[in-house]
Amino acid sequence: MGWATPAAPPRQRPGSNTGAGARGGAAHPSEGCTVCCPSADREERLLPSGLVHARWGRGRARGSFEVSHGGLYLSEEHRLSGLLGAGFQQFGNEEQLQSNPLQHLFEVYVQVNKAAAEDENIKKLAQDFFRKLEARDQQTLSMWQHFRDFSIEEYVRIYKRLGVHFDEYSGESFYQEKSQEVLKMLDTKGLLQKTIKGTRVVDLSEKRDLSLSSTVMRSDGTSLYITRDLAAAIDRMQKYNCDTMIYVTDKSQNTHFEQLFQILKLMGYQWAERCRHVSFGLVQGMKTRKGEVVFLEDVLNEARSRMLQNMASAKTSKELENPLETAENIGLAALIIQDFKGLLSSDYQFSWDRLLQSRGDTGVFLQYTHARLHSLEQMYRNGQSTDINTACLQDPQAISVLQHLLRYDEVLYKSSEDLQPKHIVSYLLTLSHLAAVAHKTLPVKGSAPELAQVLSRNSWLQANPDCHGLSLDLFSVTARLRLFQAARSVLANGMKLLGITPVTQM
Repeated sequence: MGWATPAAPPRQRPGSNTGAGARGGAAHPSEGCTVCCPSADREERLLPSGLVHARWGRGRARGSFEVSHGGLYLSEEHRLSGLLGAGFQQFGNEEQLQSNPLQHLFEVYVQVNKAAAEDENIKKLAQDFFRKLEARDQQTLSMWQHFRDFSIEEYVRIYKRLGVHFDEYSGESFYQEKSQEVLKMLDTKGLLQKTIKGTRVVDLSEKRDLSLSSTVMRSDGTSLYITRDLAAAIDRMQKYNCDTMIYVTDKSQNTHFEQLFQILKLMGYQWAERCRHVSFGLVQGMKTRKGEVVFLEDVLNEARSRMLQNMASAKTSKELENPLETAENIGLAALIIQDFKGLLSSDYQFSWDRLLQSRGDTGVFLQYTHARLHSLEQMYRNGQSTDINTACLQDPQAISVLQHLLRYDEVLYKSSEDLQPKHIVSYLLTLSHLAAVAHKTLPVKGSAPELAQVLSRNSWLQANPDCHGLSLDLFSVTARLRLFQAARSVLANGMKLLGITPVTQM
C-alpha cells in the first residue's frame, strides 16, 4: 500500500507557467492531500512489499497549477491559499469553475497575484481568508471545500487516464486542529521557544543557541506548513503503522523535510528514521502548442496527438483496432521514460523531438520493441514447446540477452533501495537494444505456417534427434523463440512497474 497527494499525477516532468517547472508534486486547495493508493505509480511501485506512506506535494510560491514533473499543483501555502480564496471572491465565476475547475482557478490566481502586487488591501483580504480558514469559519470552509471537490474530480479523471487509483484522500488542512496539539507537545517537552517577534520556534542547532531553528507558529497564532506536516506524520503513523513514509516533492523543500524529520526525532519518535524525502528537479523549456502555461492534460493530449501523426506518416505502421489508445500509451511511455532516465533531483531540458524518436533511448523505442517481440511470439504461439535445449543458445547475441535477463532482480532491488526509477529505465533500454540486435542476427527461419507445422513435431524429434536432419535447426529456432518470449515478458513487467502500458501493435 502506498500514499500520494491527490493533485500530483504520476511523475512526468512537463514544465511550468514560466517554461521551467518544479518536477513533481501537486496539491490541492489549501492542502497537501495524502491519498492511500495501492496501485499509484511513482516510486511506490518500486518499493518492497509492506505498508508504505508517501506524500506528494510542494509549496513553491509560483507553482499553482503548472504541470511539473508530475502534475497539477494548487498550493497549500497560506499566502497562496489566502490569495486564491480572496481572488475568487473578486474575480471568480461559478459557471467557469464548474466547466473547467483547474483552468479557472489558475486564471483567478494569476489575476489576484497581479492585483496583490499593486494593492495592499488584496494582501490583507488574503491573510484574513487564511485566518478564517484556520479558525474553521463555515462560510470560508464551504468555499474552500467547493474548490477542493471540483479539483479532486478533475484529479481523479486525469489519474484514471494515467492508470492510477487512490483509495483515500486526506489533506493537510485536516490537521489544523491537531497542529495545536503538536505545539502543546513541543512545549511540554521543552522544545518550543518564543522569539522577540512573537513566533514560536524549535531549536535545531547542535549547541542549542538558536543558530538553526524551525518556525512552527506565527506571531498571530496560526500554524505553518511544517506544524501541520508534523501533526499529519504522527497521525498517519499511528493510524497505518507504515513501514516507510516517503515524501516526494521538488528539491527546494529539502531543508523543510530535513527539519521535519529532525523535529520528529527530538519529540521522541524513533520511526522518524523510516521517513524519507525523494526530491525532484526542474524541467526546462516545456511548452505545448497552446503556449507557456502548461497543464498536465495539455501535455498528455499533445503527446497523443504527435504520436498519432507519427504513426499515420510511418510506412511500417499497421492498421490498428484502436489507434487513439495506442497513441496514448506510446505517448505516455515517451513522457515517462524521458522523465525517469536521469536522477530525479537533476534538471533537464524538455524536447518533443527527442522524446518521440522511434530509435534511441526513448519510450517509443521500448514500445516498438515490445510490439515487435509480441508479434513474433503470436506468430509461432501454436508451435512452441516447453522442452527447450538451452545448449542451442551459444551465439554471443543470445548469451548477452540471457546475461542481461539475469540482472533484473538486482536492478529492481537497487531501485527499491534508493527510490530511483532510472535503474529500471536503463535496464529496459539496454534489454531492448540487445533484443533488437539478437532478433536481427538470430532469425527465426521458415515462414510461420511451415515452422508451426514443424514445431508441432518437436516431441517426436527430441526423441529421435538424428532423424530428418531437421532437429538442430528446430531446436535452435525453438530456443530462440523462448529467449525472445522471456525478453518480452521482462520488458513488459518492467514497463508496468514504471506506469507504462505495453502495446502489442504499432
